Amino acid sequence: MSASLIYDLAPIGAIVAWSDGTPRPPEHHKKRLAAWENRNSRGRLIRKQDRRGLGNISLSPDFTLHEGDFGAGGVIAIRVHRTFSLDSDLTFKVIERPAPGSVRVFDRAGASAELVHLASSRQAAEEWLTPHGHPNAVLEEVSADEVAADHVEGRAAA
Repeated sequence: MSASLIYDLAPIGAIVAWSDGTPRPPEHHKKRLAAWENRNSRGRLIRKQDRRGLGNISLSPDFTLHEGDFGAGGVIAIRVHRTFSLDSDLTFKVIERPAPGSVRVFDRAGASAELVHLASSRQAAEEWLTPHGHPNAVLEEVSADEVAADHVEGRAAA
């Protein structure tokens, strides 16, 4: 499916894969494999941003996926996010949707909020927040109605 369909249909917290449609190169082709992995991977949908202006510049809508974290000893040194514009030539697919009853933890309220954690329950979300901070965090439960509406209205992004 297209990037614009992911933007329109995929729920925040979903695992989304992207691909350029080319076959994976053999392991021994290190440079080609690295280039392929750059255009064929997956991540968790953490933000959708509407059209916005920055001075005289108009930025088109986009979405951001959290691809992974790198670090050691429980300390994250680098967090990898990928932002895709709606005119991306890649193909996308929803691999997994957030389960009903799970709780999204956003870093703040509003349109620029970013998902920082997806917990299995409200209690788990509150326990996660204790050591991780985020004083302006907003908790949002994934409702069964939200997931069911996607299927009833034919909006399933998978």
